[in-house]
Amino acid sequence: MRLGNAGTLPEDDRLGLFALRIEAGRIAQIVQGPAPRDDLPRVDAGRRLAMPLFVDIHTHLDKGHIHARSPNPDGTFFGAREAVGRDREARWSAEDVRARMTFALRAAYAHGTGALRTHLDSIGKQTGISWPVFDEIRAEWRDRISLQAVCLMPVVSVLDAPEEFERIIGQVRRHDGLLGAVTFLGEKPDAKLDAALDRMIEVAKIEGFDLDFHVDESDSPDARSLERIADALIRHRFTGKALAGHCCSLALMDDEDRARVIAKLAQAGLNVVSLPMCNLYLQDRRSGRTPRWRGVAPLHELDAAGLSTMVSSDNTRDPFYAYGDLDAVEVFREATRILHFDHSARPWLESVTTRPAGQMRLDDRGFLAAGQPADLVLFEARTLNEWLCRPQPDRRVIRKGRQIAERPPAYSELDPLLA
Repeated sequence: MRLGNAGTLPEDDRLGLFALRIEAGRIAQIVQGPAPRDDLPRVDAGRRLAMPLFVDIHTHLDKGHIHARSPNPDGTFFGAREAVGRDREARWSAEDVRARMTFALRAAYAHGTGALRTHLDSIGKQTGISWPVFDEIRAEWRDRISLQAVCLMPVVSVLDAPEEFERIIGQVRRHDGLLGAVTFLGEKPDAKLDAALDRMIEVAKIEGFDLDFHVDESDSPDARSLERIADALIRHRFTGKALAGHCCSLALMDDEDRARVIAKLAQAGLNVVSLPMCNLYLQDRRSGRTPRWRGVAPLHELDAAGLSTMVSSDNTRDPFYAYGDLDAVEVFREATRILHFDHSARPWLESVTTRPAGQMRLDDRGFLAAGQPADLVLFEARTLNEWLCRPQPDRRVIRKGRQIAERPPAYSELDPLLA
C-alpha cells in the first residue's frame, strides 16, 4: 500500500514532501516528492504532516492520576511532596499502581507514543510493590510501547540506608532498570553528596546500569548538585549513558558559572531533559505573587555545547503537576512557547524523537526509514505552525501500517480508585 504525500510543505519549516510505500506493515520505500503513478492501492494523505512515534523519556507512571484524591494543598513543590508521600503510604497497593499505570499508558498509546521511561518511587515497602507491577505491565505492553524504569530515591539513602539501597539494586538488576536518585532539594552540595554519588557510580559501573538523576529542581542559589554529578562521572570515567532531569537552577547562574558547568556536562557526557510544563507550574510559586521566571533549564546553551537535549512530560495529574495526559505533542507545543524553540535553526523536534530514543538505547526509534515498521502519526496540519496551533485531537496513529482505533480512556474509569 502506498501512503501518498505524507510530508509537508513550506521551506521556512524545513519540511519536505514525501510518499511512503508500505508493505506487510513495514515502510518499504520513501520517495521524495509526490507518489509515483502506479496501480498500487493508495491513501492520499493530503499533504499532511507525518511524524514518527514519540519518545517520552521522563515520566512518573506510579504517581499519575492521584490528583483528584490527593491534590496539592498550595501548588508548591513541598506541598506536592507531602501530598504524594501521604497518598503513597495509604493507597499505593499493587492493584492501585497497576490501574493508574495502565490508564496512563492507554492515553500515551492513543496519542502516538512508542517508547517511555518512568521513574518509580523506591522508598521502603513501595520498592517491592511497584517494580514487580512495572515488570508485568512492561511485558503486557511490549508490542505497543517500549518501557524502561528508573529507581527514584533520595541520594543520601545510598549512605544512610545501605541495606535498603542493596534491595533497590536488586530490583533494578532483576527488572533491567536504571539507577537514579533525587539531588534537587536546594541544599548546598557537600562531601556527603560526593560520597553518595561515588557509591552510585561505582555500582552502576559494576552492574552495567545507566544513570538518570533528578537534579536541582529549585531556584535556590544553593542548588548546585549538577556540577558535582558531572565531576563524579568524570572522576570515575563513567562510560554508560547518564541523564539529568530538571536542572532548573542552572538557568539562574551567572553566565561565567553556567558556561563552566555546561562544559563539564559535555566532558562527562551528562545529557539533560527539561520538563517545561511541570517546572513552569511549580517553580517560583508564591501565594498572591506572579512568578518571575520560567523555571526551565537553559536548553539553547546546552544544545549549542553539543549535549543531547530533550523535553518530556514529567508528572501527570498528580500533586506535582495537576494537568497533562502523556501527550508528546502537548509537551513539544508548550516547550516551543516556554523555551523559544521557534526562530531557531536547531532541530528541536529531535528532543521528543531521536534524542530520547538514543538515550534509551533504542537507536532504531524516533525516525522514519525504509525497512522500519510503519509506525507513525498523521496530523491534519500541513505545516509546523498549523501543528503547533491546535492540540491535534484528530491525529491518526498508524501502527504496522494500520490506523489504531484506541482513544484516550475516560476519566470515569478511575472513579473506583477515588473511593
